[in-house]
Amino acid sequence: MNRDAPADGEVVADFSAKLSADDEQLLPQLVAHLREHRTRLRQEWASRIQDSHLLQAMTPQEVSAETRSVYDNYVEVLETGSVEALQHYARDLSERIIPRGVETQEVVGIVLLLRDVLARSLFEKYQGDFSMLTRVLDAYEPAANRIANTVAGSFVDERERVIRQQQDSIRELSTPVLPVRERLLVLPIIGVLDTERARQLTEQLLIGIRTHRAKVVVMDITGAPDVDEGVANHLVKTVDASRLMGASVIITGLSPEIAQTLVTIGVDLSKMNTIGDLQGGLEEAERLLGYTVIRRDEVGM
Repeated sequence: MNRDAPADGEVVADFSAKLSADDEQLLPQLVAHLREHRTRLRQEWASRIQDSHLLQAMTPQEVSAETRSVYDNYVEVLETGSVEALQHYARDLSERIIPRGVETQEVVGIVLLLRDVLARSLFEKYQGDFSMLTRVLDAYEPAANRIANTVAGSFVDERERVIRQQQDSIRELSTPVLPVRERLLVLPIIGVLDTERARQLTEQLLIGIRTHRAKVVVMDITGAPDVDEGVANHLVKTVDASRLMGASVIITGLSPEIAQTLVTIGVDLSKMNTIGDLQGGLEEAERLLGYTVIRRDEVGM
């Protein structure tokens, strides 16, 4: 008896309006039944979750608390048709259970199990009146399916947000902009440089230049195994952008392979100030900033 699902914006909001005038009391009866048998139905649902080996990353106490909350919200949405409230709850639920290691298929699974447990209960209640059973299921099934879709969609959106946030954090940790002296920044690059990481590197560097009012940046790529043409050209653009921000860039740690790549692909080396190693780059940076290194024995210490 499944009906075609409406568009996401419609979801459950108008499913009760599809009932005839004679069936105005049908929805309240349905909701009252689910609330009256709340404890038994929730326990049956929790048992089926356990039998299906879902939510194993959560403790029994956590599963019990979440099933109570999900059940009550599920029935409330059936009663009110409030999609906004459902989406808000689904996001909150996702924020709580994603850190516990719960996967998308598990969330879909438990919501579908609840849908089936409640449908079986309605079938038992109205099996003696086939006409009433048909009307109840016609009202319940499309709404229940849309609830499942809404919860699953919200979970996927939240999971993707968390993944993007984690990826951004990892990138930030992998390309730190370090202020080592007044007006001097060091940017050590470790690991594979791809186009996306090179773009983020430029953004972080420019923010660092502005924040620390840097005049010289030492970009050390000793830890970068290789760069392709796209990344190499992006490095040149990074140097140009830094110059526009008022900072000179010194690149250190060029491997023979990367140096050969730069020559082969025709990068304009006149725009790059390269020094063999990080120590040499720092010394050159200090010279550009006007610092003079004096040995202790030269000042009588």
